[in-house]
Amino acid sequence: MTDAVIDLNADLGEGFGRWTLTDDEALLSVVTSANVACGFHAGDPSTMRRVCSLAAERGVRIGAQVSYRDLAGFGRRAMDVPPEELADEITYQIGALQVFARAAGSRVSYVKPHGALYNRVVADSEQAEAVVAGILRAGAVCDGPLPVLGLPGSRLLAIAEDAGLPVVTEAFADRAYTWAGTLVPRREPDAVVHDPGTVITRAVGIARDGAVDAVGGERIAVEARSLCVHGDTPGAAQLAWRIRGALASAGVRVEAFA
Repeated sequence: MTDAVIDLNADLGEGFGRWTLTDDEALLSVVTSANVACGFHAGDPSTMRRVCSLAAERGVRIGAQVSYRDLAGFGRRAMDVPPEELADEITYQIGALQVFARAAGSRVSYVKPHGALYNRVVADSEQAEAVVAGILRAGAVCDGPLPVLGLPGSRLLAIAEDAGLPVVTEAFADRAYTWAGTLVPRREPDAVVHDPGTVITRAVGIARDGAVDAVGGERIAVEARSLCVHGDTPGAAQLAWRIRGALASAGVRVEAFA
């Protein structure tokens, strides 16, 4: 690939009260898009306000990271939520974050599901339709249709596109992939790639070549306009800087998606 360009996103604001997980300030000096927790898997009003203010100051796009209502399980437990209720909860989360984004002089620019919801809407059309319905409703207070960030080939992106929403494909340098292009579930061994050198190599391969090694060693195609750097990884900010430097050395431009 030539003239490669990619967005760097990270999950931020993933704390609650006195408990903190992500180094928001450090990561906001590296990434171009911030997936801000909206209070259902993590995040509280003060954290949301602070992250939105920091993101606005640094020109980083603000995205709503929506999830199942699961603070105790960090949004990573499978849940069965009726579609109408899920749609309402998606709208609620986006609307809450939009207030803080507006107060900071910015706005919610996109939506990305988190954890169990992210994985569920890869194949579950009913849940994906509920998420899209919630996003469409929130568009009324977010300056029009909100782009949806998700896994290439997912039901979520297909349904969002059919509904007229912009879609943005995403990849993960620090997550293991199956031969089918889906993420290896976190409950399975080696689902997360921990070696920094390997993560950096995979990031460059995804951005420049559109490919990554799946479990078993098979090389698979990965279409991605945005690359996620997990904020809850130890040393996440330092790793993000190394990834950004490696991308620049490989001729890859890092900039937010349109």
